[in-house]
Amino acid sequence: MEFAIIKTGGKQYKVSKGDVVKIEKFKGDFKVGDKITFNEVLLVEDGKDTKIGTPYIATAKVEATLAEIGRNKTVDVVKYKQKSRYFKKNGHRQPWFKVKIDTIK
Repeated sequence: MEFAIIKTGGKQYKVSKGDVVKIEKFKGDFKVGDKITFNEVLLVEDGKDTKIGTPYIATAKVEATLAEIGRNKTVDVVKYKQKSRYFKKNGHRQPWFKVKIDTIK
């Protein structure tokens, strides 16, 4: 079974061809159906040979298609100081991409 470990959004993901992975959104103007290339590949395993990067493999890349764009549920951020009438409440929705892995090169 061929797989790779990629780094994106400060996290590492183990991906194989055909996988659908939910990752952190990154900068740029993207639409559903766009092709995305991950160049920060840490490890590639093809069943016979394992390549480990130092820290990345220069020749390896993983290509994916953007399948869905969304945002997580609201997380409440509350700041409170007792006895001083200080209370602040904010909400945050983290955006994400769902990508389908096409090829590992």
